[in-house]
Amino acid sequence: MTKNILPPTHRVGAFAVIRDTQERVLISHRGDIPFYNLPGGGIEPGESVSDGLLREVREETGLIVKLTKLVGVYSKIEKNEVIITFDAEVIGGELQPTAEAIHHVWVTLGELEKYQILATHLERIYDSFRNQGHAVIKEQ
Repeated sequence: MTKNILPPTHRVGAFAVIRDTQERVLISHRGDIPFYNLPGGGIEPGESVSDGLLREVREETGLIVKLTKLVGVYSKIEKNEVIITFDAEVIGGELQPTAEAIHHVWVTLGELEKYQILATHLERIYDSFRNQGHAVIKEQ
């Protein structure tokens, strides 16, 4: 394997659209921003995208999830970020507030408008529900 001698040019993040059996989506309220968002975050050096996302979900929610499908790859050009979003389902753990996410709520698509959700995360939720067997590639 060739060692990378150049510094990384993009930050990679991953988020999960976690659905329950009633097709509700889990959104979380972080203490550091005034918006709800999807569980997830930055991938650490030496971590795979899937391992990093599973870690982030567990840290933020207490849940253990299984990634079920790629929703999309989103470029945030002005921030040099690439965000990868997956559908996921709960396979263990217990939903709880954490230091990173102080409140969680399961919502239907119709209830999303009642919450102040980051616009980019709202778009990813809708992409998840519209996804007909293929991932999207978008700039956000």
